Amino acid sequence: MVHFSTIFTALTLFSSAVSAHPGEHKEAEAATLARRAEFLSYSKRSIAACKDKVKARDLEARAIARRSALADEIRQQRAIVRKRSVESVLSTDHETNLTGVTLDIDTGVLFSGDVKCVLQPEVTQGPYYVDGELVRHDVRDGEPGIDLWADIQVVDINTCEPIPNLYLDWWHANASGVYSGVIASGNGDSSDATNINKTFTRGLRPTSPDGVAQVLSIFPGHYTGRTTHVHILAHVNATLHRNQTLMGGHNAHVGQFFFDQSLISAVSAVAPYSTNEQEATPNANDTILAEEADSMDPVMEYALLGDEVEDGILAWITVGLDASADYSVSSAATWTAHGGVANEGGNIGGAPGGSPSGSAAPSGAAPSGL
Repeated sequence: MVHFSTIFTALTLFSSAVSAHPGEHKEAEAATLARRAEFLSYSKRSIAACKDKVKARDLEARAIARRSALADEIRQQRAIVRKRSVESVLSTDHETNLTGVTLDIDTGVLFSGDVKCVLQPEVTQGPYYVDGELVRHDVRDGEPGIDLWADIQVVDINTCEPIPNLYLDWWHANASGVYSGVIASGNGDSSDATNINKTFTRGLRPTSPDGVAQVLSIFPGHYTGRTTHVHILAHVNATLHRNQTLMGGHNAHVGQFFFDQSLISAVSAVAPYSTNEQEATPNANDTILAEEADSMDPVMEYALLGDEVEDGILAWITVGLDASADYSVSSAATWTAHGGVANEGGNIGGAPGGSPSGSAAPSGAAPSGL
């Protein structure tokens, strides 16, 4: 059976905050909330302005072809045999009129719809950002879990053009809800000193001329206090040296991706996710997701690559960002040629500081995260 998620139902913004990681909760101040509201208002205007131009550049058609080809390639490589038909793909709650979709559906229909420039508020950098990560496509490092192929397209909301040669940092927890590269209370077994030298589900990917970065990971696990999510950090005008070290440039975006609750539930029912004993937080109770979903859709669209969720997931999203913005971020650790090194006073949760340098974005410090 093939499933496809197109849009996430609007969520109520809960007044009680959720911590970015256990033991690291700070209540948001009124000024911070005001900055977030300003950012969200700005993002609505930016997204609307880009919509027509993105389509005019034929980016949607190329995205449809690219994602369709990727899905076919993965299925062929994994020799996945699919059933001939499905009764329904999406409910009306997901704002689609597609019913009775079969596996013979035109991929132009399956992968199309509104081209969503999802410009996310800079709500949180952490937890557990590690700088100096490896530039690579496959970030699994042998971690058990359901394979996740991600296709991320990045568009500059100032020009409505795709951003090539941008490096996208990608990181998330494993199936047990643990981040690699950081030793800290609340992040798995804090007595396991070997975790500092692990790099699973972390990596950097450059964007293509169409502003596309593709990552092969596993579906993220959850940890107490947050719903399932992926962190991203966009590096603009950075230079990749021969030793695969990324230097220079600036950080134009810090954000998170989320997943449909039905998909999370399906994944959580199978091993190794089913053995995760940390308390699960549903999407509806996640404050950061609620803030983003209040004015935009931060949930990745997806299709199952076979009849079962275990066969793998292809997920995609288009992100609109201000390429001229410059956010200061702090890392909990640094990956070096000799392994991981913890940074004293580094960020193990919370949000980026600094302020956007671009004139188009709201001024002031980046809103604090949770």
